Amino acid sequence: MRGFYTLFQAFILLVLIWNIAIFYVFGEDALNLPDTAKYSFMVSLVVIEFLIIIYIVNKFFFAPIKELELTIKNFLAWNLKNKDIALERSFNPHLNFILSFFVKTLNTLKNIKSEFIHGKEIKSEVELAKEIQGKMLTKKLTKVPSLDIIVKSKPAGEIGWDSYDIIQQWDNYYIYVGDATGHGVWAGFIMIMVNALISGFSKVYKSWNAILAKTNEVLKPRVKANLLMSLLMIRWDEEEKRMFMTWAWHEYLMIYKHEQRKCFRIKSGWVALGMIKDVTKLLKEQEIKFEPNDIIVLYSDGITEAINKPKKDGSEEMFLEDRLVQSIENAPNIKGKDYKSSRSVFNNITIELSKFMGYNPVQLDDVTLATVHYKWDNFDIANDFPANIPESFITEWNW
Repeated sequence: MRGFYTLFQAFILLVLIWNIAIFYVFGEDALNLPDTAKYSFMVSLVVIEFLIIIYIVNKFFFAPIKELELTIKNFLAWNLKNKDIALERSFNPHLNFILSFFVKTLNTLKNIKSEFIHGKEIKSEVELAKEIQGKMLTKKLTKVPSLDIIVKSKPAGEIGWDSYDIIQQWDNYYIYVGDATGHGVWAGFIMIMVNALISGFSKVYKSWNAILAKTNEVLKPRVKANLLMSLLMIRWDEEEKRMFMTWAWHEYLMIYKHEQRKCFRIKSGWVALGMIKDVTKLLKEQEIKFEPNDIIVLYSDGITEAINKPKKDGSEEMFLEDRLVQSIENAPNIKGKDYKSSRSVFNNITIELSKFMGYNPVQLDDVTLATVHYKWDNFDIANDFPANIPESFITEWNW
């Protein structure tokens, strides 16, 4: 198209030079030329006018359409620069309206396509974070000789915000459940950081409050002020058969006392990791009475804040702590025995939560549950409840 315009302009220039030469040679007699020269002159003028019309039509009507066509082809081939698309304007207001519409449409599609491509890159990073978390949470858990422990976590999205682990150091076993505030990738990274820090500091310090204080010391200056993590932890001394707990602004610790046949709640403290710079004096480790066939339940608020409707409309109810306590107390005993097991309590909480959430449930938050049973001499895992819950006991929600 550009070569055509160059030849056209050269031709117009030659015709004009030729006509100027005629007037220059013949002067005033140019109009009295012989018929052949006169006709030649008139034809030249007509040709010039015709070519000028063609030029104007091509320049201000067909050229913008051609440019639009080329732009669309480049857009489809994704051969466009980062700057916004702009097309040459025409004298025709109707054509300008059409061109403006297509320019705005192409710029919008260009931005959407850029966001989509960038979104695919983000998705791949999210999948990487999900893979890292999966390896951390689905690893083979440490076995504790005197305890039977079951723990599972089900994220609400691609990236989980809950955390758990069982760590052995000397004769001590550290068991915890944590929950990062907020949702999304940042909360997932906080969870990964805390997991790694706790695992490292547990090899240096014995008490839970020292481990968490050092974890907070490293974490606090490296994260935003609104990014926190709550934890509830227990430390089991295998040699002395003693249980200790430390909390960092988490849910209740539930403990089912076998002798009383009753579940009790122990309230956690108010300070979370990442909340303030120094938590050394605020984190306390206290001993809790843990006797044979007692069961401790650790959980995240994804259980107690689960709702019983597919969406929030103001009429929904939450599962809350009372239902959790009932689920623990109503868990069946092992067949032929007078005590519950970690598996019976875990399964019954799962069943009751599933029944409460009903069909077409919505999971608003990560759900994490850990049950810890102090085994006694007559405990035989062969007589315990199966890990797989029959479908007749649950609706749609399950681990």
